[in-house]
Amino acid sequence: MTPFPERSVPVNGYPTKIASREEAESLKNPVPLTEASLKTGKTLFKIICAACHGLTGKADSPVSDKIGANNLADSYVQETLTEGWIFGTITFGSFVMPAYGVPAAREDKRGANDLTVEERWHIVNYIKYQLLKDAEKEVTHTAEVQ
Repeated sequence: MTPFPERSVPVNGYPTKIASREEAESLKNPVPLTEASLKTGKTLFKIICAACHGLTGKADSPVSDKIGANNLADSYVQETLTEGWIFGTITFGSFVMPAYGVPAAREDKRGANDLTVEERWHIVNYIKYQLLKDAEKEVTHTAEVQ
């Protein structure tokens, strides 16, 4: 998140000064959980996240094992990780994952400022509140086709 000029006032209500993933952990998602948000989050997930985490989020893409992508459908992610922690991970990246918000904050400067703050929160909504449902539909659909 690019810092605003001193004395400026953000009008969208999103936090603007977060220095690390750890600092983001206690944040609550300011984007309402709506069908529109889930749809946007799903689209962005497919574009940005699915290459590594798989379309179901279960680390089932062709590169998941090679890079050590996390299974986002895992109970630890779904039940333990906070919305803020997931937002912070998307923003700052992790050991393997690049940053999609503040690459300059990483020591290795790896990543791209590809997602706005709001887009990152839409992805959080999708991961926390729709990903498992979609993954279950995928399993049911695959079983029916076979």
